[in-house]
Amino acid sequence: MHPMRWFYVAIISVGLLAPASALAAKKYQVTGVVIELSDKLIVVEKKDGEKWEIDRTADTKVEGDLKKGAKVTIYYTMSASEIDVKK
Repeated sequence: MHPMRWFYVAIISVGLLAPASALAAKKYQVTGVVIELSDKLIVVEKKDGEKWEIDRTADTKVEGDLKKGAKVTIYYTMSASEIDVKK
């Protein structure tokens, strides 16, 4: 196959894959001190006193010793749990 043909195949392949990645949920992060912790929930308090409750699952990756009082940065995405369409 001609070298330029490989180039065009590569460009088309990337073009077909790009829309799928463009639709991925945006990633966010919050940093604070753990004030409550369970297998299903983590609550952190930010410097400004604001408290954030974030769900946890068995798939949540934890690096380090997670416990009350630990300063953590949580990386998360937003996902819909229910959608109610109004008429």
